[in-house]
Amino acid sequence: MLAFFNEISRTRGAWLLLLLSVLGFELCALYFQHVMNLAPCVMCIYERVAMAGVLVAAFIGLLAPQNGLIRWVGLLGWGVSAGYGLKLSIEHVGYQFPDPSDLFGATCDIFVSFPSWAPLNKWVPWMFEANGDCGKVVWQLFDLSMPQWLVIIFAAMLIVLAIVVLSQFFGKRRERRLF
Repeated sequence: MLAFFNEISRTRGAWLLLLLSVLGFELCALYFQHVMNLAPCVMCIYERVAMAGVLVAAFIGLLAPQNGLIRWVGLLGWGVSAGYGLKLSIEHVGYQFPDPSDLFGATCDIFVSFPSWAPLNKWVPWMFEANGDCGKVVWQLFDLSMPQWLVIIFAAMLIVLAIVVLSQFFGKRRERRLF
């Protein structure tokens, strides 16, 4: 199995599959926002940025997957972005379903806060401006809210990433010699 993942991590097809799946998630988020009129909250926007980070990592890996350095930069970007996305989505679930023993409850910021050198909400407000409530559950599928689905999605990304990274060390196929 690891040999299979090692081989496909060196092909553009695998990186393209990652890129297209993440692009699909981003397009779903924009559909929810602009077609279904579900206002994204601050955490939604940060999760969207983490997903965009995986998209950029997939694009980097797609450039030259045979090149070890480029492949590892893509893998690292994938891991950092998906790990950060998982952290954010778990935090977001906590805002939607607070611990009953917490008397004051946690709340998220009212406005997004990007670095001054990359004010994404000013550059692309239709994608990165937030005006929703982090604690409000506005959509569910199979009794799971969007942040709960994102926990599953980011965790699945990290599981696949772990297999791919392990395959880089242990999955090389050995040449079979007839003599």
